Amino acid sequence: MAMRYWLMKSEPSTFSIDDLQNAPHQTTCWDGVRNYQARNYMREMAVGDLVLFYHSNANPPAVVGIAEVVKTAYPDPTQFDKKSKYYDPASSPANPRWEMVDIKFVRKLSRPLSLQELRKERALRNMLLLQKGSRLSVQPVSQEEWDSLLKLE
Repeated sequence: MAMRYWLMKSEPSTFSIDDLQNAPHQTTCWDGVRNYQARNYMREMAVGDLVLFYHSNANPPAVVGIAEVVKTAYPDPTQFDKKSKYYDPASSPANPRWEMVDIKFVRKLSRPLSLQELRKERALRNMLLLQKGSRLSVQPVSQEEWDSLLKLE
């Protein structure tokens, strides 16, 4: 199966590229996703797929690094934890609704690529991130978009 490319958004005040770099084994689970389409995208991820790490709700919002998928989708335990803000009473261990993947830090970009800069690139005009109303925290990126974006670096 061919490698695929993805973009994952995180608010840097919640979990930043530095947090990923400093995590044990530079690896974390991507938990707390509560959007069906984003969950479905995670279900499509394969070990070895590459991820653009995007700081949302930042000044400026920007792609800041690269990670790699190291574990495919599995049940997100926060959905069962009544104390978690991600608790879902409609989900059960026998029929989990939400999943997560594990990602590993690969590298920081040599410089952040801001949303404003990305919007100026003709080759990225169809990128899901740049579409009006696109708020998905996990989304696919085409190989052409991946290559074009990294050329900007």
